[in-house]
Amino acid sequence: MLMTKAPIIDPASSGPSKAPRIFGMQKIVSLVYVGGDVTPLWNGLMQRVTADPNDAAALMDLAIILQTLGRTEEARQILKNAVQLSRNFCVVHGSGAGPRLLAFVTEGDFMANTPLDFLLADSDCVLLLHYVDLRTTALTDLPDHDTAFMAIGESTENGPLLAHMHGLLAGYDGPVMNRNPKLIAGLTRDGVSAMLASEPSLLSPTTHRIPRGDLSAVAAGARQLRDSAKGLAFPLVVRPISTHAGNGMERIADPAELSAFLATQPASELYVAPFVDFRGADGYYNKQRVVFIDGKAFASHMALSDHWIVHYLSAGMDRNAAKRAVEQAWMEDFDRDFAIRHAESFAALCRHIDLDYFGIDCAELPDGRLLVFEVDVAMVVHNMDDPIVYPYKQVAMRKLFDGFIDAVRRRASRAF
Repeated sequence: MLMTKAPIIDPASSGPSKAPRIFGMQKIVSLVYVGGDVTPLWNGLMQRVTADPNDAAALMDLAIILQTLGRTEEARQILKNAVQLSRNFCVVHGSGAGPRLLAFVTEGDFMANTPLDFLLADSDCVLLLHYVDLRTTALTDLPDHDTAFMAIGESTENGPLLAHMHGLLAGYDGPVMNRNPKLIAGLTRDGVSAMLASEPSLLSPTTHRIPRGDLSAVAAGARQLRDSAKGLAFPLVVRPISTHAGNGMERIADPAELSAFLATQPASELYVAPFVDFRGADGYYNKQRVVFIDGKAFASHMALSDHWIVHYLSAGMDRNAAKRAVEQAWMEDFDRDFAIRHAESFAALCRHIDLDYFGIDCAELPDGRLLVFEVDVAMVVHNMDDPIVYPYKQVAMRKLFDGFIDAVRRRASRAF
């Protein structure tokens, strides 16, 4: 059933909200993820826009559908149109009687901002999205809320805005989770590797930003790799700046492979790091996603793959009961096993990354260290996997989500 344009009733004040109500990312992505038919929703939204071209909420949901379907450029344009009509949007979970979380967000794809909508699944929270950009002069005229969240993630595109948000937040006196845009801006791959370099319990492979021209010279034999970055040697992991999910990433064994890679990769600057073989004793490449909320670690997922680029969706977890059994044991025993073994690593991460919320992708090395691939505030954390195939994940994700909502409540309570 399609929602109307009627104003939202604020659960606390019973006054009209300033934010048009949308279905939001969690509902729409979940529908597509399980193979549901998005056509009725699309048609209904299109009817609304046809009747009222200024229906910002309908445009926002259309943009989310297009982004979910991989139609990125169309999604960006419609998102831009929606934000021109309204800077505020609202997603109501459950009864809407829970905490009201205001997120400072920016235009972009699903990795541009912390995907808070997923973290509020099956709750009674209200998520209020407030879009900011470099033209934003103050954080004013905001919808009523209990606490705010600085949700803009690290990327080359977001760098100037994160610097701008540092100044805007200095003039804002309300409670804000992740109130450190300068730290978030520093969570680049090279920034994280430098940040964690002195921690003996962690390995974050030294990552370098190297101009394409330097790598081309190495590929042609006109330059030594070590001349581009001290101590660097083959094999390498090479990827364009500001990419995620393994996009454009390759393992390079020698100058010939580097030449072939550069022939297909137009990026002017690339991240280059040594390749670390992180296969476990089972022969699989095992990668874990761990989320930290107010300094406490929560299990998000574990994937086991034959390939060194480990993606949950391509690892065949749904087709392999033995792999799922390993993930189940990891999730169920997380607090008394993995978190205990890596307590020193987790403490080190939280010392360096002093945020209310962040996630890591990591692996456990044979020598006991934690191999950290990435630190980010915008990793997708969800409970969309089939509960029949993955019954254990529902329990683990509920624990994580409840931990996040409890953190929101705590931060809100400090404001009074």
